[in-house]
Amino acid sequence: MAITASAVKELREKTGAGMMDCKKALAETDGDIEAAVDNLRAQGLAAAQKKSSRTAAEGLVGVAVDGTKGTAIEINSETDFVAKNDIFQSFVRKCAGIALGLGANDIDGVAAAEYEGGTSVADTLTNNIATIGENQSLRRVKTLNVSSGAVVSYVHNAAATGLGGIGVLVALESDADEATLSALGKQLAMHIAAAFPLALDADGLDQDMLDREKAIAAEKAAESGKPPEIVEKMVLGAMKKFAKENALLSQLFVIDNKTPIADVVANAAKDAGKEIKLVDYVRFQLGEGIEKAEEDFAAEVAAVAGS
Repeated sequence: MAITASAVKELREKTGAGMMDCKKALAETDGDIEAAVDNLRAQGLAAAQKKSSRTAAEGLVGVAVDGTKGTAIEINSETDFVAKNDIFQSFVRKCAGIALGLGANDIDGVAAAEYEGGTSVADTLTNNIATIGENQSLRRVKTLNVSSGAVVSYVHNAAATGLGGIGVLVALESDADEATLSALGKQLAMHIAAAFPLALDADGLDQDMLDREKAIAAEKAAESGKPPEIVEKMVLGAMKKFAKENALLSQLFVIDNKTPIADVVANAAKDAGKEIKLVDYVRFQLGEGIEKAEEDFAAEVAAVAGS
């Protein structure tokens, strides 16, 4: 019998299994949804849905670069053990390449893209969840481009080539030679990995974050008991210091702790005899901002025993 798209959709919603697996299960059960659910459960493919509620804060950051274009992507799993899994590593690496080809800045676009053999990235992920036995998720992606120059990558805590715990991209606009830009880009990327800038320059800092910092600075300054005009100057000074320490171009280079990054770039340009401009960067740290659920097994056992 003909397998309808609505039947495939319903089966996917019930089981969380991939589209092709759902089609096959429906074909083998003559379109019987419940029998198809049992079919998928027997194969272990329906387990993906149950795992989808578990926190995925580990995994890998992958980077892919092609000359003047580079992409970073974060794909999460439940445990760091999965980062060593060949299937997962291959998936992250291929997804980075797919995202690079798309010039992706939207993770949903990556999810909808073809992975291989007509199967989407999202369906492949679902199948991997069932195969590996852990929840996994596509989290974020960012692509950088320059018209001339280079996008340089760096991976910290590398698990394999182009895969690790922190992925950094540095976009340098310039006509300088490749060796110069590669060396400068690598140094800048290592600085970014270590110093965790929050924006390229002070103008790029998030306004909500600045407002929170200003409120904290004002509260601290007020506790000094100094006159209002002095308090105002203290707050202004604190905000200038915050911007300097958190905007990349004004941060002090981690290698010497005295040269602002803007000067590091300017010095490299002077040595190369070519203008070099640091136009953008990406820093993805694995699991950053994800709240991990902490299970209190002792409390859980006590609660069960007392019920």
